[in-house]
Amino acid sequence: MTLSKKPVTGMKDILPEEMEIRDYVIGVIKETYGSFGFTSIETPCVENIANLNCKAGGENEKLIFKILKRGDKLRLDTAAGEDDLVDGGLRYDLTVPLVRYYSNHANELPSPFKALQMGNVWRADRPQRGRYRQFMQCDIDILGEAGNLAEIELILATTTTLGRLGFRNFRIRINDRRILKAMAAYSGFAEQDYDQVFIILDKIDKIGAEGVEAELLEAGFAPETVRGYLEFYRGMESAEDAVGYVAERVGDLLPDEVMAGFREILDSVNAAKGDFFELVFDPTLVRGMSYYTGTIFEIDMPEFGGSCGGGGRYDGMVGKFTGSDVPACGFSIGFERIVLLLMESGFKVPKTGHKAAYLVEKGISADRLCEVMKEAQRQRGQGDQVLVVRMNKNKKFQKEQLAAMGYDTFRDFYREELKH
Repeated sequence: MTLSKKPVTGMKDILPEEMEIRDYVIGVIKETYGSFGFTSIETPCVENIANLNCKAGGENEKLIFKILKRGDKLRLDTAAGEDDLVDGGLRYDLTVPLVRYYSNHANELPSPFKALQMGNVWRADRPQRGRYRQFMQCDIDILGEAGNLAEIELILATTTTLGRLGFRNFRIRINDRRILKAMAAYSGFAEQDYDQVFIILDKIDKIGAEGVEAELLEAGFAPETVRGYLEFYRGMESAEDAVGYVAERVGDLLPDEVMAGFREILDSVNAAKGDFFELVFDPTLVRGMSYYTGTIFEIDMPEFGGSCGGGGRYDGMVGKFTGSDVPACGFSIGFERIVLLLMESGFKVPKTGHKAAYLVEKGISADRLCEVMKEAQRQRGQGDQVLVVRMNKNKKFQKEQLAAMGYDTFRDFYREELKH
């Protein structure tokens, strides 16, 4: 039997050129988030299947790679269904593992706890540009901070990181699930219909307001309710102060402190940010995860033509593990899409030293080889990267390949004499 040399569908091998960029991006992320006081953690890639199916992951719960029980626990002959066969699964995001981690170690962690977590996640999704079944996620979260300082810090840390990676002219779209609900209530929708309404509203970027109206009517909602709902959104587009426009109309349906806090986030970020991105109130932003309870945000990259990350507040998740709710908020960068954009733009990792290649002729004496290795170590000690390889017959082609890999200095070491 001939073994397959290709990766499993939806997975990919990473070649050295991309790996260099990935390592660089990871370094920038860790350094930047570290400057904001975030500390790195790590969780297992396998989680208890009950945790993954806790109704917090939305559609992602349908995409879990499930793991069979092992050994004596796997009883195929008596299994009545999947629950008798499966006890674990590969994590589909980093939020559920983080909340379990925090719930397990809360007494050992500071409050608030500012966590940075990077790692692979798995979803049995349909592969497409910038999306794989195994991919790296990069999350920062603040647990134990009930105030808006969490949202402000998360947005500034994320945008600062993107700026240091060279991205410009992107947008952070921001909304609040409580604003979404208040607008739906004001328009006349019943509370039990909110999720269905928001799923349709979330398509507005693809099908437009007319398409949203058609789908809401097709779903059986009253025409006057649907028209009033969309008129609300149209009125906001022309309002000079969209936040004030919403607050004035929803009135008692939304506590004053919600809108005041939302405005505080906008004002604080705008006061501190640079001019390389825009913070935009987008009342149509929904975010699909059902665990969001308040502020939500998303990164729009013009180069990608879609979202390159997002997050929000999820104050109710820790309580699923401990019985007591803890305020929590997080932001995730679309790591794979960021790397894809850098690759497509021809990005080169900045160099702090030389990349030197020592080409050693076959048959070189042991004494001369010792001299070569000693010289390589000396140059590495100066901060350069040094590759020691055997010299090929076609030395010209060999050097062309190395130059394409970023090597800018070459030294040839022959059997008979040392040539510089």
